Amino acid sequence: MPKFTGDQKILIVYLSRTNNTKAIAEIIRKNTGGDVVAIELLKPYPQDYKTTVAQVEHENETGYLPPLKTKIDSMGKYDVIFVGFPTWGMQLPPPMKSFLHQYNLSGKTIIPFNTNAGYGIGSTFQTVKSLCPNSKVLEGFTMKGGIERDGQLLVIKGDYQIQAEADVKKWLAKLPITSNNGR
Repeated sequence: MPKFTGDQKILIVYLSRTNNTKAIAEIIRKNTGGDVVAIELLKPYPQDYKTTVAQVEHENETGYLPPLKTKIDSMGKYDVIFVGFPTWGMQLPPPMKSFLHQYNLSGKTIIPFNTNAGYGIGSTFQTVKSLCPNSKVLEGFTMKGGIERDGQLLVIKGDYQIQAEADVKKWLAKLPITSNNGR
């Protein structure tokens, strides 16, 4: 496993519908000093959960990659890219597939992180590996987030956020990454 130094530029890019993945991205930023970028769609998904589920299911069946509003002009300056996303239908969300298709991440170190409704990562981490064949993909992090279909949205807060921070720190220590900010 490669050693990271404080000289390496870190990007933390994430997709988050209920802000649980965003909460993990912020914990990673706090501990690595990386730059954080949220993935946004040109045409956002509907607010209604069931309508979004149906749309995502159709996108997965057809291989449709939704266009992204998010643009990263300076991808070349980053050495390490954390990619964060929820599990949707046991798969990598189509917007994250769009991101991984849109940018040449060859030679970069990719580190996935995930929140889910308790069903796990599904095929998400394997899909990241397959979409980044010329990158070094390290061990990912996963944590139970909300269960949107049951009305549980942001759950990584309070005591659970404290636990999430401890779990993320343990995971980062195993990678091993030396933070940019000396923490």
